[in-house]
Amino acid sequence: MQTGQERRTEARLRYNWPIWFAEDFADELTQGQMIDVSSGGAAFSCFADRCPWPGDKITTRFSVPKYTGPHTFDMTNFVRHGKICRVDEISPYVRRVAVQFAEPLPFKPADTEKLDNEMAVEIKLLSV
Repeated sequence: MQTGQERRTEARLRYNWPIWFAEDFADELTQGQMIDVSSGGAAFSCFADRCPWPGDKITTRFSVPKYTGPHTFDMTNFVRHGKICRVDEISPYVRRVAVQFAEPLPFKPADTEKLDNEMAVEIKLLSV
């Protein structure tokens, strides 16, 4: 039995890293924990008492690993405005929040095809 239909058009990069958010960065920032990210949005966890609601607009500040070559990456920092799409209860104290960015990231964080091709070329060169 199929319980749902996959609607994602892009793979997500799963990683644990802090994310900061607020309705406005002039307000007090709240820290969450990144769960996954794509170019168009992210999911993070936060404490229930500081959690935004579906439909809320927030500003986020976070870093994304950007792979630069075999076994190396740089952390790229972003500030993105977004709208809360969904909030799920993980426990009575923790929520999972899905946010859609108003402006997408300039790259697809989970896209490792280019990196895989670069590694294949490097391996081939080393074996010659």
